[in-house]
Amino acid sequence: MRGPRLIVALDYPDADGALELARRLDPESCRLKVGLELFTRAGPGVIETLQTLGFDVFADLKFHDIPNTVAGACRAAADLGVWMLNVHAAGGVRMMEAAREAADAGSHKPLLIGVTVLTSLDERELGRIGLQTGLSSEPGSWVTTLAQCAHDAKLDGVVCSPLEAAQLRDTFAEDFVLVTPGIRPAGVDNDDQRRVMTPAQAVAAGADYLVVGRAVTGSDDPEQAILTMNSEIGG
Repeated sequence: MRGPRLIVALDYPDADGALELARRLDPESCRLKVGLELFTRAGPGVIETLQTLGFDVFADLKFHDIPNTVAGACRAAADLGVWMLNVHAAGGVRMMEAAREAADAGSHKPLLIGVTVLTSLDERELGRIGLQTGLSSEPGSWVTTLAQCAHDAKLDGVVCSPLEAAQLRDTFAEDFVLVTPGIRPAGVDNDDQRRVMTPAQAVAAGADYLVVGRAVTGSDDPEQAILTMNSEIGG
């Protein structure tokens, strides 16, 4: 694992705000994440611009469809030269295997990871789904099951909350990448996240990469916010 472990989520409604922040940041201190809203409004061009600024880009587009459709989307994302992209593990092993094959087909092979359970979901929310499907409403059991499916499909790792990182690190080899959103420095509000940890706690639990959004994008001094979190990660 080389390069920055901190991934800043550019959750902006347009490219102007995202690029304004990116030009203030150092590619040696963080990677950047482009999510659904920004990608839908700004298109692939925003990823290409961020790459020209020197950043590794995580295309957080959470593909989830029939295998052939997801394969085509992953092939297109890989052709953009992204560092990392993701699919929903709930799409099943066949879908993830198709995504793996497509992502590896070109000259550039990004990290491909599976989304397990969104950090906005808690046991109450999962219970509503579980009542319909007969599945457990305990988040950890869902995460473990979906992570195993991603592992079986030869994905590089998964997105999980930091609360499940220790369990997954004990289950899978060190080269199985754990990406954890829901990172909140001490004193920062949780907003719509439910299963959260501080950077130091997440690293201690076994997380490889930490995704942080509003703690940086909403900060009066985003450079200092990143510096503080990197120091905590390093410590």
